[in-house]
Amino acid sequence: MGHDLDGRLAARLAELRQARDWSLDELSRRSGVSRSTLSRLERAELSPTTAVLSQLCAAYGRTASQLLAEVEEESPQLVPAGRQPVWRDDDAGFVRRSVSPPQPGLRGELVECTLRPGADISYAGASVPGLEQHIWVFDGTLEITVDGRVHVVDAGDCLRFRLWGASRFRCAGADPVRYALVVVLP
Repeated sequence: MGHDLDGRLAARLAELRQARDWSLDELSRRSGVSRSTLSRLERAELSPTTAVLSQLCAAYGRTASQLLAEVEEESPQLVPAGRQPVWRDDDAGFVRRSVSPPQPGLRGELVECTLRPGADISYAGASVPGLEQHIWVFDGTLEITVDGRVHVVDAGDCLRFRLWGASRFRCAGADPVRYALVVVLP
């Protein structure tokens, strides 16, 4: 993330916690993220990993895209390619481009994702229970585990489901996997 976006995200995370009147200890208990990490995130000393962002979103009951859209400067109808926010977790091998970010009054969003070979990302639960997802693979092979069931999704294939629990995304091939993720709020 860019420096300005990191700062706005840090401020928004602090606002969300304070609006609930939660201490750092309480948020740590609810999210499973250490108190020291939460403190560093809120001071913009640290950018969240994919896993940490997922844990915080679950604690706050919103999707990662919703949270990231809340810190964007505006939500225009036309989103030129150069203005589509890109978020990277280099340690996890994950790049996320918000092609059509969330906008007030709209329930869907479109995200382009890329996982490098060997990337394996697990989410403990749905940030928003019943979240509808459609995953269309452009290049490579994506292994997705939803509710304990493993799906192998190859280029051109589309997997669609409602997410209620844990999920896992793994690049199953020797090449990166690039896919579109359509998210529809319940």
